[in-house]
Amino acid sequence: MQRSFSSPLRGIVPPLVTPLLPDGSLDVAAVPRIVEHVVQGGVSGLFILGTTGEGPCHHRPVQEAMIRATTRAAAGRIPVLVGITACALQDSRALAQVAADAGADAVVLAPPFYLPATGPDMRRHVERVLDGLPLPLFLYNMPSLVKTPIALDLLRWAVDQPAIVGFKDSGGDFGYFHKALQVMRSRPDFTVYIGPEELVGDAVLFGAHGGVSGGAQVFPTLYVALCRAAAAGDLALTRSLNDIVQRVSREIYGVSGYAASVIRGIKSALRARNLCDDTMSEPFGHGSEAERARIAEAVAAIDVAIRAALR
Repeated sequence: MQRSFSSPLRGIVPPLVTPLLPDGSLDVAAVPRIVEHVVQGGVSGLFILGTTGEGPCHHRPVQEAMIRATTRAAAGRIPVLVGITACALQDSRALAQVAADAGADAVVLAPPFYLPATGPDMRRHVERVLDGLPLPLFLYNMPSLVKTPIALDLLRWAVDQPAIVGFKDSGGDFGYFHKALQVMRSRPDFTVYIGPEELVGDAVLFGAHGGVSGGAQVFPTLYVALCRAAAAGDLALTRSLNDIVQRVSREIYGVSGYAASVIRGIKSALRARNLCDDTMSEPFGHGSEAERARIAEAVAAIDVAIRAALR
């Protein structure tokens, strides 16, 4: 039975990578290793088939296998949120049904990413997705990849829709994020997440319920502790842990310098932990041996910094 969202889902919800074998199929054995690593690190939920999970880049068998493997590994311990973003309405609906059948708890929708859907067209798209939707819905603002932001007018409408239970903002515009927070204060059960992990501490201090942080699948205790420190108003610890998050961004995400470097960095860091390989969906492949070595060194050094900050 899926969870209800009668109150905000607070904490860190890592957007999991989709671990792949060299032939592009799902590495089913790696999924429970990653899930167990983050569950033991104290995360509050899992988000799959989002940006970090390369969701729209996979064909349907990989998407469906990832949904089933993740819900099986989570085993009801924490909620599983499934990305259903697609250009075709029918594809989003079909993936939502797979998620519901597998025991997921909610689905996550960004705007269609080929022809921009704005104004009344985007509202119509959300309404059509909601029609018969078997799970609660989170809206996902990711304009850098889908071209179209979630307009504040759409959010004002969304808070009056009981089936829409949350919002993730990965736009990186903190002014917009503050306005979104104001819109959503009228709905106490509505969950609001920040995407860019460099802003998690700031966002939680100003009222966000947590972060959807890619680095949390590599260093779950770091991001969980940061979120808790900010929620408790512990500014000194928030600053200290935020400094380490900035290191993650510099030393792991920026190694290759290409557009896919964040996901490649996360997968290489997970490879350094023996959790999965760093193969990405085509045409991205995997990191070079030099990149892998630098990232493995960074993971070890950041682990030392986390232990020092939390002792």
